[in-house]
Amino acid sequence: MKKVLVLYYSQSSQLKKVVENFITNLPDEEIKVDLKEIKPKEKYPYPWPFYKFAVEFPEAALMDGCEIEEVDGLSDDYDLIILGYTIWFLSPSSPIVAFMKSTQAKKLFKDKPVVTLIACRDMWVMAQEKMKSLLDDVGAKLIDNVALTDQGKGIYSFVTTPRWLLSGKKEPFWFFPRAGILEREIDQSARFGKRLNEALKQNKEKELKPLLKNLGAVSVDGKLIASEVIATRSSKIWAKLIKKFGTKDSFGRKIGITIYSIFLVILVFTVVPLNIMVRKILNIFQKEKLKALEEKYEQPSGR
Repeated sequence: MKKVLVLYYSQSSQLKKVVENFITNLPDEEIKVDLKEIKPKEKYPYPWPFYKFAVEFPEAALMDGCEIEEVDGLSDDYDLIILGYTIWFLSPSSPIVAFMKSTQAKKLFKDKPVVTLIACRDMWVMAQEKMKSLLDDVGAKLIDNVALTDQGKGIYSFVTTPRWLLSGKKEPFWFFPRAGILEREIDQSARFGKRLNEALKQNKEKELKPLLKNLGAVSVDGKLIASEVIATRSSKIWAKLIKKFGTKDSFGRKIGITIYSIFLVILVFTVVPLNIMVRKILNIFQKEKLKALEEKYEQPSGR
């Protein structure tokens, strides 16, 4: 019998729903699936009050992780590991980072084929690059990546995602679309589990090659890559600066976060629209370069 481990951390429960649909067609009499949730010692609230959310920024951006509970009932003979995660401040969420840096992960992931499963807004490429480094550190073999993204693309998600996270409200308003991933896309993710079921029965996971090609696993928007790179670099600088203001619960940290928040609001309404316009013009002359970048970051699964 083949054994598959599915690990995830879901704060709003959207990723949990994605994971459950993803593996719908995976287990049967020949394939056993262990579904395990990573749990932080101090539960993160949802909806997330602004300052409780914002003070997590430095540690999340710098991938410091957080304190988590040990995951019980793990085996050491899994044939495949599926790792589901969301994005916090352009990095894998802190509970996921904490697990990947744990002793458990070092024992568990060594030489194991891994499928990463992302549920987030449309800027996930740099976070996945960081995840690749975390997987390399524990000796894992990344063979596939699936990314399901929010229906509110581009600049819309700058509004809809924070609104959802801070208030719990997902419904559309004004000209903004509903927050979160389309329900039909979540339902259709069952196709990936079905393919994995078929591949495991043929021992294809042992080849350490992609199993989910030609299923629309990922779609990278090359026009966003430059913005992600810039935002990632900027967030690291601000994260280091804000940490100097004080610890998470300190008044100084709140002052630093307030300054950074004002900076972001000004950025979103001034520099971001201008950058979008400039990028649109530049992208006309960079079609081949953007296509090459899309193909690069869509690996290993591709579209």
